[in-house]
Amino acid sequence: MTFTITAATADRLDKFLVAHLSEFSRSRLQALIRDGFVSVDDRVVTKTGMLLAANQKVIIRLPAPAPSDLVPEEIPLDILFENQDVMVINKPAGMVVHPSAGHGTGTLVHAALAHAPELEGVGGERRPGIVHRLDKDTSGLILIAKNDHAHHWLQDQFKSRKVKKIYLALVDGFPPTPSGRIEAYIGRDPSHRKKMAIVSEQKGRSAVTEYFTVETFARHSLIEAHPLTGRTHQIRLHLAFLGCPIVGDTIYGHRKSSIDLPRHFLHAARLTIQLPGEEKARTFEAALPPELTEILNDLRSNH
Repeated sequence: MTFTITAATADRLDKFLVAHLSEFSRSRLQALIRDGFVSVDDRVVTKTGMLLAANQKVIIRLPAPAPSDLVPEEIPLDILFENQDVMVINKPAGMVVHPSAGHGTGTLVHAALAHAPELEGVGGERRPGIVHRLDKDTSGLILIAKNDHAHHWLQDQFKSRKVKKIYLALVDGFPPTPSGRIEAYIGRDPSHRKKMAIVSEQKGRSAVTEYFTVETFARHSLIEAHPLTGRTHQIRLHLAFLGCPIVGDTIYGHRKSSIDLPRHFLHAARLTIQLPGEEKARTFEAALPPELTEILNDLRSNH
């Protein structure tokens, strides 16, 4: 695909392209310039900060997506909403979102590619369409972008914290107050590189979670968690930091679960976001899966 644009006034090349090709991120356009895919008056340029003069002709050649070794897999998906730009999927616990070490097949990406082949190459070869993630054992709502414009749009919504996410978590014990706000920096655990940890400001990134107690039982609480940032394992870490780890979370909670459950009790229940081309935000909801509903019903009957 090729775009040809004529500059009306003097401007920086990368700034000019961002203004005229809003479906692409600034970093993507800068990479295209550096890699020789942009020419000015028929001469290839590689400096992102080049100053354009009025009436100069800019041509952008989009390279074909890099060949991918991802093989689509016909895995059933619970698609709650779909249009030409996005899919909203209710991910089951146990499914990994994208390929990684030890998870080369059977991921959400493999299943999504089988359903929507146009995803290939969107946003990155190994993670086509992915703009946010859920842990393997976390169920619930996840968005997938179906084209580069939607991918950039959704990324911007998440980065600017315009997306409202609500999770349901069953925790051991009770938080110190029925509702509150947790602010604790998150970074890599220095002792276990595959784990995250609460760390000092100098060693981590800011993370904020608001929480509300929905229901209490004899030894457990049902919590609604609202993450205002999107750090890896944020809700799991923050609730453990409060002294009430998520039931079944054997990494950040108790090694032996207080309830017989083959996963942790964390579910992405509601998500509010403005989709590409729409003026009003939409809210999507995913009901608790049966195994979690059963746990709550058992707790209520014994309470």
